[in-house]
Amino acid sequence: MNALFTLLDSLLGFYALILIISVVMSWLVAFGVINVQQQFVRSVMYFLHAVTEPALRPIRRFLPNMGGVDISPIILWFVIYALRILLKHDIAPLFGVNVY
Repeated sequence: MNALFTLLDSLLGFYALILIISVVMSWLVAFGVINVQQQFVRSVMYFLHAVTEPALRPIRRFLPNMGGVDISPIILWFVIYALRILLKHDIAPLFGVNVY
């Protein structure tokens, strides 16, 4: 059971890292630092969009229009962080796993 909770925590942490990379890449594209005409950059951006968009879309539906500022990744990052804390301190002890 310890391995399961460690795996879930690692997956949530990895997803949070992918979310941060997606935000940074979108900023680099917006400021013209990287070129989306390159095949590698385009494929990385497509992958990041395909992985993060299903989780960001429901959050964007509830947020008001903020004039081009998208705070949905920040909200999702806080949700992931809260899930990791909940998993470690509340859910894992229910199954007898105190430290992982």
